[in-house]
Amino acid sequence: MNEKNDLTQGSVGKNLVLFALPYLLSSFMQTFYGMADLFVVGLYNGSETTTAVAIGSQVMHMLTVIIIGFVMGTTVRIGQCVGARDEKAAAKTVGTSAVFFSVFAVVVTAGLLLGTVPIVRVMLTPQEAVAQTRLYLLICFAGVPLIVAYNVISGIFRGAGDSRKPMYFVAAACVTNIVLDFVFIGFCGMGAAGAALGTVCGQAVSVAAAFLVIRRQNPGFSVSRQDFCMDREVVGRILKVGTPVAMQDGLIQVAFVVITVIANSRGLIVSAAVGIVEKLIGFMFLVPSAFLSAISTITAQNMGADKAERARRSLYYSLAITVGWGLCCALYSQFLPHTLVGIFTRDDAVLAAGCAYLQSYAFDCVFAAVHFCFSGYFCGDQKSMVSFIHNITAIVLVRIPGAWLASRLFPASLYPMGWAAPLGSLLSAVICVGFYLYYRKRGK
Repeated sequence: MNEKNDLTQGSVGKNLVLFALPYLLSSFMQTFYGMADLFVVGLYNGSETTTAVAIGSQVMHMLTVIIIGFVMGTTVRIGQCVGARDEKAAAKTVGTSAVFFSVFAVVVTAGLLLGTVPIVRVMLTPQEAVAQTRLYLLICFAGVPLIVAYNVISGIFRGAGDSRKPMYFVAAACVTNIVLDFVFIGFCGMGAAGAALGTVCGQAVSVAAAFLVIRRQNPGFSVSRQDFCMDREVVGRILKVGTPVAMQDGLIQVAFVVITVIANSRGLIVSAAVGIVEKLIGFMFLVPSAFLSAISTITAQNMGADKAERARRSLYYSLAITVGWGLCCALYSQFLPHTLVGIFTRDDAVLAAGCAYLQSYAFDCVFAAVHFCFSGYFCGDQKSMVSFIHNITAIVLVRIPGAWLASRLFPASLYPMGWAAPLGSLLSAVICVGFYLYYRKRGK
């Protein structure tokens, strides 16, 4: 094992920050080039194209986080093997993951391409944006194998304690995507299709870089040809952790989609405003998301090494950092929301609606930080079902019904609807703390 990637020794706080920072930068770049799509589209096109890219990118984001959720099973399993110094089991996990996720990518891609039209219809896409949304999704769906390949390779490196190399892969994709956005959207006038092509080309570059690196540099253990097989036991271990994570992440995105559908039913202005704010919230969530992944790997390695106290200390550090960040985001959004929403639109009506929505929605950054950190800890400790439980409870009881009721009771403003997400996250946070205290008491 590569000692510099060993997260079971040294300063807990230093390990956490040094591991989370590259992941944060990777997530920032991914979100940045997603936001760049909206920015460039808004620069050269009207509200219908902005709506198409906003809706299409939300569908793609939902798909991506589900894929990342399944891959989390690989990351956690490798982390446990590395912590236990079991290089043979780590190598078998890598080989099995490569075979399993190759099949997974083919099946998912075929299903999505066949289901593009129903997906556009389910999203209640405004009629003006239907054609461009469908084209955007068709192009992006064709690139799903690239998304799977990138995340699997990145998950392998992160499980081994190396979060830097995935950052380099994303950097290559980010630069490629932004340059091609101006070429395809600005110079060629391709609209939403240009945004999709730029994204897929960027993903192709990142995967090429990832394959090149993993062929030349192993992640701290050697993988042989014999390891590339569909080992049922390993697949079971991967899915045991990855499936609940994928389900909870998918359900969160389904809740976002339902909210988008509710917004779309209220017209083009509201639809564009909600799409822009969702992008901004995604940016604000980068910090807790990075620490969720960092805690998962650190907890997995330390549980594998029988060092549970180090895992708990990582959780406490993460809570302090992410809640502090969430408070800053929420306060800024109360007083200067126009400086954020105004980046993506010149339409005064969209700007006003987006600012109202952001002011209430931004409080989700505080409460979500709590359940993100606990979800990472539970995932690394192979208790990812807890994350599924708290998320499905919050979605069914608060997020979706809250958004629907607010849209009916307060049709003139998006501000009340924005509170559905923070209140749902508050419930999730309470449930997480309850489970954590229960497990600590049972452990004692």
